[in-house]
Amino acid sequence: MKRSRILLWVALTAAAAAADLRLGLVGTDTSHVTAFARLLNDPSLPEHVPGARIVAAYKGGSPDNATSAKYIDRFTEELRTKWGVEIVPDIPTLCSRVDGVLLTSVDGRTHLDEARQIFASKKPVWIDKPLASTLEDAREIARLAAAVGVQWWTSSSLRFADMITGMKKDGITGAVTWGPGPFEEHHHLDLSWYAIHPIEMLYALMGPGCVEVTRIYTEGADEIVGRWQDGRLGSVRAMRPYGPYGAAAFRGREAIQTDPKASTGYRPLVVEIVKFFQTGVVPVPAEESLEIFAFMDAALRSKQAGGRPVALR
Repeated sequence: MKRSRILLWVALTAAAAAADLRLGLVGTDTSHVTAFARLLNDPSLPEHVPGARIVAAYKGGSPDNATSAKYIDRFTEELRTKWGVEIVPDIPTLCSRVDGVLLTSVDGRTHLDEARQIFASKKPVWIDKPLASTLEDAREIARLAAAVGVQWWTSSSLRFADMITGMKKDGITGAVTWGPGPFEEHHHLDLSWYAIHPIEMLYALMGPGCVEVTRIYTEGADEIVGRWQDGRLGSVRAMRPYGPYGAAAFRGREAIQTDPKASTGYRPLVVEIVKFFQTGVVPVPAEESLEIFAFMDAALRSKQAGGRPVALR
């Protein structure tokens, strides 16, 4: 009887795995890829996300980016040996083996060229942060996807973190978010490299509609204040080299602050990614993601202008 139960469990597990969506990674130079593989490919985990598996990866990489060069071989090897992911030689080969693609290259400069190759396969795509290194590249990615009818989206994991989703309420009249803000020399939009996280948190609370940005830059931190078209104010503090994540939201005279013990893990994002590949429903509209890049572009121009207010392009 015991052997029969074991055989049944093996059969059910195999059937479930066969029904999973097959996902591929483009770019293995970020810790996100091994974190995602752990959540998707290990059904024994209590936090396992069912419905998809990572089955293939294209290594990619940017030799002149210190983060990419430092981690790419390590994460590629872990994907191959620990999670059973096939490493393939190019993006077209990857796309031929999967149902959907996660564009996970750590360097936003590579995303336009990589996205162009993925879009040619007509496979749906989730693009890791930063979407691009310039506003122009971000807009071109959106244009190319629309031209061929490919569903795509991008997001920081912090948008779906418990600390933010627990604060989202109707009637928010303003918000303040904070988090790390180190720079990477090759990213033209300096805030896109890491401050994208607290900026996404701000947009998760405020929604789109910012019309003007003012940025005060110092060596240790930036203060970036956005004015929304309805008169609301939202601000971000980006700390260097690193600092904790957090947020406060206002509803009239009521202030709501994040629980410092709330999780900032990847599982809520991975749940949304799998749901997207299953349903085709995009959780973050392209228009909002492009406005976030226009926000960072305006912040850079404000910095260059000595901190004067600058309108979004």
